[in-house]
Amino acid sequence: MSERAVPFYCPYCGDEDLRPAEAAHGAWYCASCLRTFTLKMIGIGVPS
Repeated sequence: MSERAVPFYCPYCGDEDLRPAEAAHGAWYCASCLRTFTLKMIGIGVPS
């Protein structure tokens, strides 16, 4: 398992031209819509 979760597409525009961003841990930059966003793992499993 890698340290960084890799998104397959931008959650805002759906484009696949993503690059890691230096803004924060887990940050990604979309070259299509020019947005920077972060990914965060919340958990695995069914909430109780």
